[in-house]
Amino acid sequence: MKFNFVLVIILGIILSGCAAGVGSSGIFGTGVSVALDPRTVGTQIDDSIMQKSITAKILAKDKKFFLIVKTKVLDGRIFITGKVDTPEEKLEITKLAWETKGARSVRNDIKIKEEFNFKQSAKDLLITSQLRTAIIVNKNIKATNYQIDTYKKKIYIYGIALTAEEKDMVISEAKEIVDVEDVIASILLVEDLRIQRE
Repeated sequence: MKFNFVLVIILGIILSGCAAGVGSSGIFGTGVSVALDPRTVGTQIDDSIMQKSITAKILAKDKKFFLIVKTKVLDGRIFITGKVDTPEEKLEITKLAWETKGARSVRNDIKIKEEFNFKQSAKDLLITSQLRTAIIVNKNIKATNYQIDTYKKKIYIYGIALTAEEKDMVISEAKEIVDVEDVIASILLVEDLRIQRE
């Protein structure tokens, strides 16, 4: 009886030692062990399904995005990087990401290809800052749910509104900023996301 107990402990140590060395090219890339991934296996599978879904949607939109737009899904959060030709393409890709079933948030770091213009960029940055401040100050708006980009005096807003009234308030705040020529919003309602998850 004592021998069997000792044998079980030794086997447990050997097997746990083997598991730690497996999969050194895990989900986060070469050299990082899968054992260090804090996500559950179920979450990893969900993320993998979402990753394939968003990639397929983007490629279906335009094959040129295959090499220039990269996505990563971690715990239902979608991260997008790359470079596109127009702000409209960036908005469309962001919209596709938000519409992916199970998306909890979208971080879009896509850049617009164009020569840098300091004066224009400074104006755009000021507009973005003014809108960001306005929605933070407005207690009826959950500011952390929105990402704001300004490009040539056009404000692009991406995010999730808790209510239709909140969505309208965000757009209204954007339109009140001086020098803004247009407001392009891709704002989904929380209730719409719930429908998608069922």
